[in-house]
Amino acid sequence: MGAGHDAVAGELAERLRARGHEARVEDVLTLLPSGVGLGLRAGYRAAVRHVPRLYAWIYAAFLAPGPGAPGGPPAPPDGVAVPRPGSAPLAALAERPLMRVVDGWRPDAVISTFHLSAQVTGRLRERGVLRVPSVVTVVDFAVHRGWLHPGNDVYLCVTEAAARAAGAATGAVAEASGPVVPERFARGSAAAAGAAAAGRWRAGFERVAPGLPVVLLSAGAWGVGSQLRRTALQLAEREFCPVLLCGRDERLRRRAGRLPGTLALGWVQDMAGLMASADALVDNAAGQTAAQALAAGLPVIGYRPLPGHGAEGVRAMAEAGAAGLARDDGELTATLEEAVRHGPVREGYVEGGRALFHADAAQRIAELTLAGVRAS
Repeated sequence: MGAGHDAVAGELAERLRARGHEARVEDVLTLLPSGVGLGLRAGYRAAVRHVPRLYAWIYAAFLAPGPGAPGGPPAPPDGVAVPRPGSAPLAALAERPLMRVVDGWRPDAVISTFHLSAQVTGRLRERGVLRVPSVVTVVDFAVHRGWLHPGNDVYLCVTEAAARAAGAATGAVAEASGPVVPERFARGSAAAAGAAAAGRWRAGFERVAPGLPVVLLSAGAWGVGSQLRRTALQLAEREFCPVLLCGRDERLRRRAGRLPGTLALGWVQDMAGLMASADALVDNAAGQTAAQALAAGLPVIGYRPLPGHGAEGVRAMAEAGAAGLARDDGELTATLEEAVRHGPVREGYVEGGRALFHADAAQRIAELTLAGVRAS
């Protein structure tokens, strides 16, 4: 829906091509009947931005794990499960268009980086229509049931906990390969990129808040979040240099740019250099920006998460030991004061994030495809 799923798909394609394979990226929303994909994206964006409680209800009804499921609430004492709606009707609409692509291009595997596509491939694989392995690369820290279908062969997840949940729910092979992030964000590469860009970024920081720790505030590609400007103002008052990442929301960038002591940025091309020049990231979605920060060795603090998958992802990221979690303004300030200082707390965040990157998802995809893996 946002830029994160596309970024992971693009990075996997680049890694596979670098290994001599061919790769083609398809947006499953464009495979839906005319206007449906655009409508879904627009509706999701509007709900998250303007009526987050509505999106929280949609997430709870359609995506959150049900009672008794891995990651879900306890099963009811009488053992009676209440049927819940799912994404099967949408997945059915994309089946034939996807198979036209598959039949025309004849790939050796189909990889999903978005939960709706995982439903499409799972359904096709289960019925034997899709005859090549289906690998689902889960980009979320918390695996909601939209990702899960027993027809898929393999699940590559961000954390061990996510892999256990996916395997338990589907019976498929499930592994923890870590986040999929371009190499330039890796700690050493990011430091080199930061050295090259240090003059440009640091000059901007110094103009706004000389000598203060730099804290990035992530709002995703759409510039979505709860009380972003209020949080920036609070951090500026507590002697931080808040840098609000507004994505493609120019209105938010203009309004935040008027806040004292705050630097508001639009779409940033040099995120690796920016992260290498900063001291911490405040995140609300546990998405690709957070994954990039973890790769760059930048402490991540979850705060005021988006409803639904954002809240669950931020919590799961903290439970994995990769990030902190602040529940109110005072806790955010206290957590950041420790995170920006060199010491055991900061090193704990850095090491926890680094520990997630222990496998290459593209390499595992190639190995699994060549092996013709199929869950028994």
